[in-house]
Amino acid sequence: MSLAREILSKLYLAEQCAIWGTLGTIRPHPCFDVENDVEILRTALAGAEKDIILDLVTGRSNSQRQHLIQHFATIINQDLVKALEGALSGNLEKIILGLLKPPAQYDAHELKAAMKGLGTDEDTLTEILITRSNQQLREIGTFYREDYKADLEQDVTAETSGHFRELLLTLLKGKRERDSGIIDYALIMQDAKALSDTGMKNSSPNVHRWISILSERSMDHLRRVFEQYKMINSSEVEDKIQKQFKGDFERALLSLVSVIRNTPLYFADKLHTAMKGMGTDRKTLTRILISRSETDLLCIRVEFKRKYGKSLYSFLQTELKGEYQSALLALCRAED
Repeated sequence: MSLAREILSKLYLAEQCAIWGTLGTIRPHPCFDVENDVEILRTALAGAEKDIILDLVTGRSNSQRQHLIQHFATIINQDLVKALEGALSGNLEKIILGLLKPPAQYDAHELKAAMKGLGTDEDTLTEILITRSNQQLREIGTFYREDYKADLEQDVTAETSGHFRELLLTLLKGKRERDSGIIDYALIMQDAKALSDTGMKNSSPNVHRWISILSERSMDHLRRVFEQYKMINSSEVEDKIQKQFKGDFERALLSLVSVIRNTPLYFADKLHTAMKGMGTDRKTLTRILISRSETDLLCIRVEFKRKYGKSLYSFLQTELKGEYQSALLALCRAED
């Protein structure tokens, strides 16, 4: 992408954020009428009109959907979630029901699913815990306790091990500093040296220090640390991670650095990976498009098009079919 086009794309995103208050593709309906929506849903459910249900649910913000659930119970004397479970099935049902959960509850359920059964889905655990704010992590923990009568930290402890477990538990504490706008050059140098230092000859890096710096420093500060690290070592911090660490911990650190550098690009890469090759990773596609639809999906679309030369919308059209395609296109919203 040329510099001019890059600047224009950023101006477009800034303009949309100013208009909508979000860089997501889903925003509050400006003429939200909860009683009218309840009647539309009641009629659509009676006639099994799935397109109408999809259009309405994806055309409202999560806050408006919560009002719909409450008023549906009051006016129709029915549980909207249960009514939709009876009318829908398959991937469409999963998407609609996912959209009806508050974001933190949806994340809590995704985390539980990642730890349920014989195997643990380390990639999902990593994705959610490295991309949520301190406040979001606290809310996720609250929903997890309420819905599963269990403690999220205890379950993560039971299902993971080693340095990977330590990283996830540190992230769960939600201690990341906020970007203050103040540049602390001394601390940038200190942290860059700490990531560079392996101590004695042939010794390993201080893993606890790595985890502390990457999970607790502000994102803006860490981007400057990475720049300073490169100046000191003539290599990227990712090179050190790949050389010194292995397994789930290595993959989690690489993902975390990717998020710190450019969160929308991290998600764009994950979406592309989920659609390339022989099979489509529907769980990942669904989770990302639902969870980012009201935060930064516009930015993800820009990064996707920039890196892969084809819009996310077009990719979804090519790789998916039927109701599942329609639902994810409704979240993606438009061609770029």
